[in-house]
Amino acid sequence: MADVIELLEHDHREVEQMFTEYEQATDPQQRRTIADKIIVELVRHSEAEEQAVYPMIRSHIENGDAIVEHEIDEHSQAERLMKELDGMDPGNPEFGILMQQLMTSIKEHVAEEENVVFPQFRQTVSAAELDKLGETVQALKKIVPTHPHPMAPDHPPFNALLAPGTALVDRVRDLLTGRAKQ
Repeated sequence: MADVIELLEHDHREVEQMFTEYEQATDPQQRRTIADKIIVELVRHSEAEEQAVYPMIRSHIENGDAIVEHEIDEHSQAERLMKELDGMDPGNPEFGILMQQLMTSIKEHVAEEENVVFPQFRQTVSAAELDKLGETVQALKKIVPTHPHPMAPDHPPFNALLAPGTALVDRVRDLLTGRAKQ
């Protein structure tokens, strides 16, 4: 089992691979399918981070509150882009523009996390805690929402309280629409 940082970095690599697949796709429907997979993975990843990882960053890293607020702000910006993309016709010229904005935003966020936040977190949290947090994140990713909800709370405890109901609605919606599931 990977520790939480290894797990989150693995998620980053998967999303980067999906970005490459999206850029190489020429068929609009194929791009829609890949975009849906990207959205699902990004939403699950950010929800798990916000519920489990960010509270620990707040308490373990110097200036943790400011770091977490910045990270949550970046998640919120990406979530607004994903909300616009969610269900948009891939033939719409705006679709490609929004996807490029999302990819740029996520690449910048990933670089900041991996080069600044994660190294500080690894220095201040024990290996055992990182391992346990990895298990928690893995479990959360199975039950968190799969669609962006930019108006939903991003901070504990309300994000954790509302996420299960929202996730259930999302998963029923995915089942009924045939949307790509992870």
